[in-house]
Amino acid sequence: MNFFSKQWLTRMLIGLAFVGAYLFINKKQAPETSTVQAGAVVESISPPFNGKTDTATFAMGCFWHSEEIFLEIKGVVNALPGYSGGTEADPSYEQVGTGATRYAESVNVIYDPSAISYKKLLEIFFAEHDPTTPDMQYPDEGPQYRSAIFYHNASQKQDADAAIASLAASGKYQSKIVTEVSSFKTFYRAEDYHLRYFRHHPDQSYVAHVTTPEVMKFRKDFPELVTLPK
Repeated sequence: MNFFSKQWLTRMLIGLAFVGAYLFINKKQAPETSTVQAGAVVESISPPFNGKTDTATFAMGCFWHSEEIFLEIKGVVNALPGYSGGTEADPSYEQVGTGATRYAESVNVIYDPSAISYKKLLEIFFAEHDPTTPDMQYPDEGPQYRSAIFYHNASQKQDADAAIASLAASGKYQSKIVTEVSSFKTFYRAEDYHLRYFRHHPDQSYVAHVTTPEVMKFRKDFPELVTLPK
């Protein structure tokens, strides 16, 4: 590699580092309208559903795109962003963002098991994030962005363990799958300004550069499952 090529590569790497740092900082800044405290999820903001539903809870990085991904799936009645995996009561976005609470940014998925299976939701979960990066989903770092499955019953645990074993045996990943599989304890819905953030803030820098590509990837990976809007 000649001098000019090395110089160009150095400048490119520095530039990418600055972009990553900017996006990371911008994501951490809560909107000025952050006045609503987090609370246990007890309500739905989707139309009533009269059939039988089940619940799945996943953590796969920033909940702005995980909420939207699951919300667009046929058979999903509702998907809400929030916090799971910690122990403190009523955690706020700012508290979770410190990484000290052990809560993970999560999505609570209410779905119709006659229309979509938990195994299919697991397939989407693993396809749409990197389950091999401990406490990180680019460009976000910290335990609040870890890969996790919070199972609600023995059947969900069995399916989650089987999915991980199958992926590990497939050789798809060079690194070990580090997805946490833990019993569901509680879920606190995120503050109101996070709800449908992808749809309400399409021009926000993090949404435009990180969330939108993630959502578009899902639509490309599972076109047969996409339905809009809810």
